[in-house]
Amino acid sequence: MRPRDTLELLALSGLWGASFMFMRIAAPEFGPLALVEIRVAIAAAVLTPILILDLGYADMTRHWKKLVLLGTINTAIPFLLFTFSTLYITAGFAGILNATAPIFTALIAWFWLSDRMNASRVAGLLVGAAGVYVLVRDEVGSSFGDSQLAIMAAVLACFFYGLSGNYAKRHMQEVRPLAVAAGTQIGAAIILLPGAVLTWPAGSVSPAAWAAAIVMGIFSTGVAYILYFRLIANVGPTNAITVTYLIPVFAMILGAIVIDEPVTLTMVVGCAVILLGTALATGMLKLPASRR
Repeated sequence: MRPRDTLELLALSGLWGASFMFMRIAAPEFGPLALVEIRVAIAAAVLTPILILDLGYADMTRHWKKLVLLGTINTAIPFLLFTFSTLYITAGFAGILNATAPIFTALIAWFWLSDRMNASRVAGLLVGAAGVYVLVRDEVGSSFGDSQLAIMAAVLACFFYGLSGNYAKRHMQEVRPLAVAAGTQIGAAIILLPGAVLTWPAGSVSPAAWAAAIVMGIFSTGVAYILYFRLIANVGPTNAITVTYLIPVFAMILGAIVIDEPVTLTMVVGCAVILLGTALATGMLKLPASRR
């Protein structure tokens, strides 16, 4: 990759990693529904003018039903689940769990799209599951409470990312990537609007929470999607997906520096194990071929 591409990859990782910190700041005051509505509505406002200039608006209108469905399973539901989870677990913890999304993508592709499941992918699924266990083992056996529910929500969000990734691979190949990005944000905003209105905060919201919500919508969602598709165009999808391995690092670092969250040895070890599993499951790392 060129130095510029590397900088854009780091910037994208930082923007997506920061989203967990912004959720931690804003979710307690807005609540999940209102916060996610703000996030996706702002992102849609950022992406739609660029889509129109790119002459991709026809793509979005032609495939609007698919885009609304994809916006529901790729944006509305997982954003809600992660936002809920950050009410009870740290930004770093949530960012680490986010790294399991490619593992679910590989597993669902095996069941749904009949992708070949080789030894490396099987090992990746097992290693990834072991990494999640390392993270949550302190919670296992304790009484069920908010933190366990938050962990389940984050893992379920990653399942929906995996499901939506395979849906897009099967049904959205003919649609421009920018149309997919803008269309899913618009679709999610429409789906979430009634719930956001009903659950809108009754009291005043602090400037810090508003700032976190707005910055997350503009930069961690709208600008981030633009960077992501630029990277895919410039360095290819295989190199662009390496952002997955950097997001947890930025989530932990920013959570620790900006909002004084702890980074524990368990988090570091769990993160390393999950990323190893992700690398195996996605083919970034392969087991040595057996000699016969």
